[in-house]
Amino acid sequence: MPSSNKLLEIIAIQTEIAKLGLDLGGVMGLVVDKVLPLIGADGAAIELAEGEDMVYRAASGMAEGQIGLRLKLEGSMSGLCVRTGETMRCRDSDSDNRVDREACRAVGLRSMIVMPLLHHDEPIGALKAMSQQADHFTDDDMQMLQLLSEVVAAAMFFATKYDTDDLFHRATHDGMTGLANRALFMDRLRNTVLQNSRDKRPAGVLMIDMDGLKGINDNHGHRAGDAVLVEFANRIRSAARQSDTVARLGGDEFAMILDPVDATAGILTAMDRLEQQITTPFTFEGRTYVLQASIGAAEFPDDGQDIGTLIETADQRMYAQKRLHHAKLKSSRTG
Repeated sequence: MPSSNKLLEIIAIQTEIAKLGLDLGGVMGLVVDKVLPLIGADGAAIELAEGEDMVYRAASGMAEGQIGLRLKLEGSMSGLCVRTGETMRCRDSDSDNRVDREACRAVGLRSMIVMPLLHHDEPIGALKAMSQQADHFTDDDMQMLQLLSEVVAAAMFFATKYDTDDLFHRATHDGMTGLANRALFMDRLRNTVLQNSRDKRPAGVLMIDMDGLKGINDNHGHRAGDAVLVEFANRIRSAARQSDTVARLGGDEFAMILDPVDATAGILTAMDRLEQQITTPFTFEGRTYVLQASIGAAEFPDDGQDIGTLIETADQRMYAQKRLHHAKLKSSRTG
């Protein structure tokens, strides 16, 4: 049996989950973070079964960069776990025929535990703990993860109000703004790069940071800050085309996938359209707020042919613009 200290850790995690209420994305993020110290894992993920794929919808540690990764239900241990509803342990991915060996090597894992997550007694996903070492996990670790998987499944059950469609929406969208969340953004960007590589067609990534949110929260309260944040999200959405993906990555960070990129107008036109939508003054409870964003862009394949390079390039350009905005603001105050 797990030690009393470990059982107390589970109880503490249950308490934190209860505080998150119906925030399914928050619950999943909390759980994959807590798995690491709980059983000494190097990484953790929650995968949801979507069609013929298992999709990483929350991840931590060595798996953090794999959010949005898709594995086939047929040919992966997590897929087998969901199909059978059974807990599984892989002692060594190099010799276990049940695993997707290529995906294991891409993530860097050698051993893992995979627990089914049940919704109305049907497996709808899996909680996975992973290690860079072969044969890392013990029977006690499996018992601990079993307890945790039951907590996650219960949280999903109540958060989605018994609706499976709602489960997937909550897992892939931001609760405040209704935009795609980081997991769905990474999933869409990964698929866009793969598809556009085959079609030899350009695509764009915009990283968008809302300027001044902290000042609004500090000076006018979080109620005003939340209203401004939702309005900011709505304006980004209104500037996007139906084929684009708009996401809130967290806090005041947003992103957009431009697919396709207009051969004549290009990314700069999309950025100009976005800035025009954002900068119109916004009035809330009798007070007017001037919205501003720092935007950085990267184009596939010219600026990078993998999602990490594209995001990093767009991020760097966004931060360069933010520094320019700060310099102009400082100059106007001293002038």
